[in-house]
Amino acid sequence: MTPGSIALIDLFEAHMRLERGLSANTLEAYSRDASKLLDFIDDRGIAPADVTLDTLRAFASGLHDIGIGAASQARIVSGIKAFFRFMTAESRISADPSELLEAPSTSRHLPDTLSVAEIDAMEASIDMSKPEGQRNRAIIETLYSCGLRVSELVDLEINRIFIPEGFLIVVGKGNKERLVPLSPSAISEIQKWLADRDRMTDIRRGDEGILFLNRRGGRLTRVMVFYIIRRAAAKAGILKKISPHTLRHSFASHLLEGGANLRAIQQMLGHESIATTEIYLHIDSSLLRRDILACHPRNIHRP
Repeated sequence: MTPGSIALIDLFEAHMRLERGLSANTLEAYSRDASKLLDFIDDRGIAPADVTLDTLRAFASGLHDIGIGAASQARIVSGIKAFFRFMTAESRISADPSELLEAPSTSRHLPDTLSVAEIDAMEASIDMSKPEGQRNRAIIETLYSCGLRVSELVDLEINRIFIPEGFLIVVGKGNKERLVPLSPSAISEIQKWLADRDRMTDIRRGDEGILFLNRRGGRLTRVMVFYIIRRAAAKAGILKKISPHTLRHSFASHLLEGGANLRAIQQMLGHESIATTEIYLHIDSSLLRRDILACHPRNIHRP
């Protein structure tokens, strides 16, 4: 990529960070997508300001030709559109050539869900004689009972868990905060893990406030959580394709089946940008907690 293109990507990233409040993962993806396009046009001697819809269609066609799947193509197109919205907002171009660029259609396949019995089996499969045993149980229960994204779980801080009140505060996409009710099962598993965590003597500097730590005293990575979930599912004899997101999807599906209000579920999943101080404008917190807890299987099957 030319020095000019590199500088343009830097400006794009700064614009996205300030104007859109995107998550770090989305910001990185958009930057990578725009870089792919700039590499493409640099090779053809086309300036960013001279890109046309035909140029973009040729770029998109090339993605297909090299075997990139439809879902990945759609995501890249989304990043390209964001880049040209930036170019237009900064008056670097007068018209957005990506406006009519269409992403490939993708058939939406709902991920697998787990039954309550399968989640219980995963937790029961964990070897509690190991130092990480209680931690892993608490991870599975928190992902399921609270419907967290794995990125939210690994960044969860102890001072954002309010056990007497039965809530935790999650920092989600776009650095937005939301309140999530804690079920009695999640509270129990977290408290047991906190007792184990308090006995850790070598916690990595900077991770002192993080809830879930690895055996070396540092925060867990998303990949590590993925393996914890996969191993527990395999030991429980579950043959479905399992990931941390499976527990999040199961959370939503079970609440819907239990009759929970869709608006409340959307807020719990963080699909809307609602800051902590704004949540009371939309729904009373005590009613929200009662609605979620009353419909969640953990509270139906475990008094």
